[in-house]
Amino acid sequence: MNRFFLLFLLMTASLVQAAVNPRPFTIPAIHEWKGGEGTITLQAQSRILYADARLQPAAEALARDLQTVTGQCFAVASSKKGGEADILLIYKANKNLGDEGYTIDISKDIRIEATERGALHAAQTLLQIGVKSTPSNLLDSRGTASLTFPKGRIADRPDYPMRGLMLDCGRKYIPMAYLRRLVRTMAYYKMNTLSIHLNDNGMRNYFHDSWDENYAAFRLESERFPELTAQDGSYSKAEFRQFVLEAAALGVEIIPEIDSPAHSLAFTHYRPSLGSKEYGMDHLELTNPEVIPFIDSLYAEYLEGPEPVFAGPRVHIGTDEYSNRRQEIVELFRSFTDHLIHTVESFGKQAALWGALTHARGTTPVKVDNVLMYCWYNGYAKPDSMHTLGYDMLCVPDRTAYIVPAAGYYYDYLNIPLLYKDFSPANIAGVRFPERDPQIKGGMFAVWNDIVGNGIAVADIHHRMMPAIQVIAEKTWAVDTIRTCDEWQRLAAGIGEAPGINDLGRYAQGTVLTADVVAPSSARPIACIGWPYRVSFDIEAKEEQRGTALFRDNEAEFYLSDPVTGRLGYVRDGYLFTFRHALRPGVKEHITIEGTNTETRLYVNGTLVETLGPDVRSLPKDKTYRVIRTLRFPLQRTDSALRSRVTNLKAEQL
Repeated sequence: MNRFFLLFLLMTASLVQAAVNPRPFTIPAIHEWKGGEGTITLQAQSRILYADARLQPAAEALARDLQTVTGQCFAVASSKKGGEADILLIYKANKNLGDEGYTIDISKDIRIEATERGALHAAQTLLQIGVKSTPSNLLDSRGTASLTFPKGRIADRPDYPMRGLMLDCGRKYIPMAYLRRLVRTMAYYKMNTLSIHLNDNGMRNYFHDSWDENYAAFRLESERFPELTAQDGSYSKAEFRQFVLEAAALGVEIIPEIDSPAHSLAFTHYRPSLGSKEYGMDHLELTNPEVIPFIDSLYAEYLEGPEPVFAGPRVHIGTDEYSNRRQEIVELFRSFTDHLIHTVESFGKQAALWGALTHARGTTPVKVDNVLMYCWYNGYAKPDSMHTLGYDMLCVPDRTAYIVPAAGYYYDYLNIPLLYKDFSPANIAGVRFPERDPQIKGGMFAVWNDIVGNGIAVADIHHRMMPAIQVIAEKTWAVDTIRTCDEWQRLAAGIGEAPGINDLGRYAQGTVLTADVVAPSSARPIACIGWPYRVSFDIEAKEEQRGTALFRDNEAEFYLSDPVTGRLGYVRDGYLFTFRHALRPGVKEHITIEGTNTETRLYVNGTLVETLGPDVRSLPKDKTYRVIRTLRFPLQRTDSALRSRVTNLKAEQL
């Protein structure tokens, strides 16, 4: 009898345990979860109330995102007006969770307790849980009417205060529209730091060893030095300031970087007298008394006044990779670095810089207190030495966390299993510090667009960044992983980008779009389809004007008759690629385009005509580089000038 009773108790306990909700999967992982039993569902017209006006922006942002993913309106109001809340935001500072921490209780309703920043993070957690727990793909164009949440309690906070990425906009112009979408996606993953590299130059050996031919760009509008601003893409001062403020409202700090005294060819192209003949024109000549007044004037343009362009709390001064050939120049470099730190601080900002002081070892003092050092290569700045000096440190290790697209050195795509296993802000290229060391502020990955003119598009960069965002977000928020890498990667594939953002152009596998007839000027419900895809259609060709696009979106155009040769082709990011096939008036053909993240293939009547893969280009002295010819296929609009009859359109996600 006792044996049967014991068996009954064990079976009952097992059933009770099974009923407790497991920890929901989010990126980054939540620190503490106490599972409840059952679920709750947010229906249409659910109410979001806030108990403190400081949380109103977070409540309104959550309502907008919920509407995006469900297609339903969510009422937002102060709880002081009364009524029942489906989601209630309460302002509460928690010493143990810090300014970015939060708690969420999911029971008969959803209750968030946090400060302003914590509430923003709590909202992203709710969105991810709702998307993963509801049996619908909420981030595509279809949406759903409700979200389901497992009951339980969350207590969460970051292990490190700075979590983000660095993007090289100097060598490749990155449009502001994309930067805004990137910030929203970063916030979705609780990444809070975007470092923008605003000026740089290509490598001279890719430009016939000529400094004059060498590409260089400075991406900001300058009223003091108007001709300094890049002609092939730049940001106005007003839009950059607004970008900084908009990002801050999402919990993301923009750290602008003006790099000098190396990587400064844009400055010496503008004013050649500033360049060094000994070390190269990409180096400012530190013995020239004109250099410091010029750079000071540039910083002042973006930092002075009641509404500075650089509106955030930090500014990055660059100072990496300057020659250390002669000690007297090293001392001038150190003095220049110290000067820029104090210049930035005179405008009330914290200075950040690239670690270079081991490479530039000397006696000239460089300010340490309240200075943030990006530790990227131990040969330039030994992490243990910099730690001993007292620098605040940000882990950006080049060998594991640098992406240089299609360069053949560093990573093209980061090694996600390696990072998931070993990355920690406290592990700076093998030099390990105690986890959560107060001088270690966080970690980043970096995207460097070293090879100017190599065909890389913003879509290619984004495709490389998304898995990196996921793993660095995971490893900087919660150091201790709770899943195997294989399991984590499988689940991570279902998270996607932020609500309403689909820069990957990714949809559920299968047919995404069909149309019996493609009409001129017609608009379609999706802008583009990303890799891997197949787009096919039948065409009865007529004579088309050159430049007639069958399909286009805001980033790319697919031509029936390209502007140069009149053949099938496409353009994106200023690069034109053409197939060896032209349509013939009066001839009916079945056209298929297949695209991956490495190549674009054209089939005509089922036969492969051409594959546009990486194209190897040659330079003097046996130097080569690869040009990437991918296409994230545009589908949003058709030119009104289209004359050919196009039918049986089918777009498939493979």
